[in-house]
Amino acid sequence: MHGSRPKTAFVLAGGGSYGAVQVGMLRALAAHGVVPDLVTGSSVGAINGAFFAGRPDPDGTRELEQLWHQLRRSDIFSIGLRGLRAAFAGGNSFFEPLGLRRLLQKHLPYERLEESAIPIYVVATDLLTGGQVHLRRGAAVDAILASCAIPGIYPPVHIDGRALIDGAVACNTPIRTAIDAGATRLVLLPTAFACPRATPPRGVFANAFHAMDLMVMQQLVHETAEFAARAQIVTVPPICPVAASPYDFSNARRLIDLAATSTERWLERNGLGDGGPMPAASAAAMDDGSCGAELPTCPSDDPAFARSTSL
Repeated sequence: MHGSRPKTAFVLAGGGSYGAVQVGMLRALAAHGVVPDLVTGSSVGAINGAFFAGRPDPDGTRELEQLWHQLRRSDIFSIGLRGLRAAFAGGNSFFEPLGLRRLLQKHLPYERLEESAIPIYVVATDLLTGGQVHLRRGAAVDAILASCAIPGIYPPVHIDGRALIDGAVACNTPIRTAIDAGATRLVLLPTAFACPRATPPRGVFANAFHAMDLMVMQQLVHETAEFAARAQIVTVPPICPVAASPYDFSNARRLIDLAATSTERWLERNGLGDGGPMPAASAAAMDDGSCGAELPTCPSDDPAFARSTSL
């Protein structure tokens, strides 16, 4: 694996409005001239990954950033009378992805996945089997909507005779997809994690989101360990903890800037490595208000840290 140039993949995880964190990471990576050979993305990671794969340069990341600055919850969760009637009449979702579809159709710089500047693999979940579905060809907007079809929130998207739902159900961080595509060097871009805490979260929703974050965190740790022998893996350290709802898009600008600053400092410390095996993200970035996939501890109980990351 070290005898020739490695095939590098950016692997973008899901995470709702926390996807703004990835935009900050992409801003810093693009500014440093880091361009992958392919991109994989799940859920909101499919949105960011698809946009970056269309324009993998600083100008492209600036356009993606501007799009996130304009996002409102109503753009993503646009409820209509038909959706309400259908839901209460035994339908399978409350919302219709009309707003998200319009945004993708207006801003995505290509119509079909195979037309992206660098290969993009969108990950969805087969509703019937629960298996991962890797989409590399076909209508880009439909593929992304399938990857973002949160069960009960959005309806399944039918592609090639299969009903597809949110890619995060089967795989929140599509590492295996990147390796199956031939990648030998993986740069993981998570969104945000609930780091280890000294006290339990307060409230029903806070507890539920914290539990889901911990599950995703453990999945990432296990998958990173499972595939470490097959690829060089590094995780761009995410900011944590994030005191905001994953369905609140009003904090996008702040999340982007925090993540960009953290990633910039991490890159300056040679976070991507020196061409040898990429190290897993470690405590080196802790004082930037971030934590990596190994997640030793986070300074989440430090009042100064809490002030810097609370939204």
